Amino acid sequence: MLGLAGRLEAGLKIGARMPELPEVETVRRGLQRNAVGRKILKVEVWRERTVRRTSREALIDGLTGVRITAVARRGKYLVFDLDSRQKMMIHLRMSGRLIVAKPGTTRPAHTHVVLHLASADADKAESELWFVDPRTFGEVVVFDPDEIETQMPDLARLGVDPLVDEVSPEILRRLFKNRRGNLKALLLNQHVVAGIGNIYADEILHRAKLRPDRLPGRLTIASLKRLHAAMIEVLNNAVQAGGSTLKDTQYVDLEGQSGSFQEAHRVYGRGGMRCLSCGKGRILMTQVAGRTTCYCSKCQH
Repeated sequence: MLGLAGRLEAGLKIGARMPELPEVETVRRGLQRNAVGRKILKVEVWRERTVRRTSREALIDGLTGVRITAVARRGKYLVFDLDSRQKMMIHLRMSGRLIVAKPGTTRPAHTHVVLHLASADADKAESELWFVDPRTFGEVVVFDPDEIETQMPDLARLGVDPLVDEVSPEILRRLFKNRRGNLKALLLNQHVVAGIGNIYADEILHRAKLRPDRLPGRLTIASLKRLHAAMIEVLNNAVQAGGSTLKDTQYVDLEGQSGSFQEAHRVYGRGGMRCLSCGKGRILMTQVAGRTTCYCSKCQH
């Protein structure tokens, strides 16, 4: 049985796929239990690239001695409220992971940022929060929320978040109106709908019985209702399962555990197999919006 560091290191031998909304929400819920209310006693930064938007000194100065008061999520971004009135943003990107561990636990390779967290009622380090990122695409940033448009423009310009914002078939109709391209490309566009990536776009479209190459502006209200229902159902079910951990991902939750929603995938990664929904068609695998895409030609119209 591999220990925590061993399980993390094992993931380095395989490729990486960016965590999507359900995976990031699972991490957020872990942070809510393990980090909110804790004071950051000390900050270690071991890789400048992880703090490239500002600097090592800016992160250390901005976090040392402050308390985490809340953790939110918008799309694939984690946003921490701090009692200094600043905020911290963490984006996992392709291979980033947040892990909570006891002080003195052996850290895996590629641990680029460490936050030493006090217990809720004492100034003694009770746990460490590691940011582990083999590919170094991820980021940790402290920013002024009043300057979000200039300091964090990518966060400021995100589209609607299906599990945070009010989303309805009518809102989807307005978002899709006069949009060029195909339906899957629109679902992947973070400026339109924030948080959905390749896995969940395929699963949502399958359950909505819609082909990924449909023109979004021509969807009927009945189709939009199916799409909305499938979006909420798939994302919520995936969160409840702790997300999806595939053989080509390094995603784990805050305690280093894998998700299990991959066991409920009906199309993603099942190219050539029989459709689990209709039992008749075969799952086709093609390229849509520049991404490998799986769908059933009998179920999805």
